[in-house]
Amino acid sequence: MALNVGVIGLGAMGAGMARTLSGKGFAVSAYDLAETARAQIAEHGIAARDSAADVIAVADIIVLSLPLARHVQETIDAAFDANAFDTGRKIFIDTSTSEASVSRQLAARLQQAGHGFLDAPVSGGPQGAASGSLSTMIGGEEEFVSTARPVLDAIAAKIIHVGPSGAGNIAKLVNNMLVACHMLTTTEAMRLSEAAGLPAEDALRVINSATGRSAISEVHFPTWVLDNSLNSGFSAGLMRKDMKLALELAQEAGCTLPVAELAARLWAPEQSGLKDSDDFMQIADLRGKVEHDGE
Repeated sequence: MALNVGVIGLGAMGAGMARTLSGKGFAVSAYDLAETARAQIAEHGIAARDSAADVIAVADIIVLSLPLARHVQETIDAAFDANAFDTGRKIFIDTSTSEASVSRQLAARLQQAGHGFLDAPVSGGPQGAASGSLSTMIGGEEEFVSTARPVLDAIAAKIIHVGPSGAGNIAKLVNNMLVACHMLTTTEAMRLSEAAGLPAEDALRVINSATGRSAISEVHFPTWVLDNSLNSGFSAGLMRKDMKLALELAQEAGCTLPVAELAARLWAPEQSGLKDSDDFMQIADLRGKVEHDGE
């Protein structure tokens, strides 16, 4: 049976996924609060609806790409109020970097009403969304993963079902916490190398064949730092949000993370000098420096 797919949230990630799904033959309906985003997606032959509830009413599988957990909560609350679930069984794929506790609550509520919810945050940026080559880590019931598999396969090249509801959120926050730390440590390593007389490009050739390598040194630095473009498509504000969520999760779990706490302070605007709207790669400007506020 052909699946009708909805996409709610048409930023760089959501719009890219909507276009990818449409290009792979799915009937796609979409919504965003911004009229300009709806107009732009309509130019690609995708049905732009007047509300999120309208999308949910006509779709079997709904992909959410929203900024915060509360936006996901509000979207589903509004859909219940609008009786959007009366048109058949729905499965949500929440690609937002969200909160495990919220995902678990939504999954329980939706399952009680006969619907499914997967927390499925993604990695790969706007380019991955546009090409269908994202990686996704999924929390939720295997039954819902199996039903949503055609849509997941269309948007992601790597799909890892981590465990029950909330597991995908936890995995994404742990991953992004490492990204935040790796960005700082790799930047400092490259600044030291250049200050001591070895160009960063040459140091990276060694690091990326040795034990100090990471995705930051293997992908981000060669792609966006060495040419000083510093434009990955992921904002400093989003990185701060993810670090905040990771530290809140640590507090809930009773886990002490002194290195992550220091990293969060270094990412703060007053330490990094970056506005929320700045690309997070700008912290790796080798012409600058990272201050450790005396620590």
